[in-house]
Amino acid sequence: MKILVIEDEKKVANFLQKGLKEEQFVVDVAYDGLDGEYLATTNDYDLILLDIMLPGKDGIEILKTLRQRQINIPVIMLTAKEMVEDKVEGFNAGCDDYISKPFSFEELLVRIRAVLRRGSGALSNVLTFADLTLDLISHKVIRDGREIELTAKEYTLLEYLVRNPNRVLTRTMIAEHVWDYNYDSFTNVIDVYINYLRNKVDRGFATKLIHTVRGVGYVLKEEKKK
Repeated sequence: MKILVIEDEKKVANFLQKGLKEEQFVVDVAYDGLDGEYLATTNDYDLILLDIMLPGKDGIEILKTLRQRQINIPVIMLTAKEMVEDKVEGFNAGCDDYISKPFSFEELLVRIRAVLRRGSGALSNVLTFADLTLDLISHKVIRDGREIELTAKEYTLLEYLVRNPNRVLTRTMIAEHVWDYNYDSFTNVIDVYINYLRNKVDRGFATKLIHTVRGVGYVLKEEKKK
């Protein structure tokens, strides 16, 4: 699942990003309101963690913009404010939950999972491409009725590919989204994991899904073996 964190305190944002990635979420981060609103309105997310006090544009205004545009992504507000009036304002603007700082990561994780269960139907918890299915809750992967066992990192990589079908993903993009580091051309870790996925996802099937774009990166698309 993909989460957007909009939080101007970099220590808090980086802490959340690290913790969520360890829980196998794909995470994007924005450090101000304008960048956060842009990401929220131009990308597909399963949930947004939204701070109220932000430079550029505050969280309440961002939330109002999302709801006015009929973007109904679940939103959990993060704030140092504890006044009842502030919480009421957040809920009236359309947030799904509200947590006051400081909070434990464990509590936040419980709230995230509760909101995702509450706000998502069964179909939205599943990603599909061709005959490949990913269950975003159980992390079960099935291709043509056959369950495929993946490691946590393999699953995260495959989810990123499935969320971007028919789109060429550079090694830099993959490194930033799956490994959370700047791509180093001297390492072949991405190519190694792509090979792992091919052996598990494509081997034995006439239609191959994971393809190399020479000199650029990889793309997920349907293409029968010639």
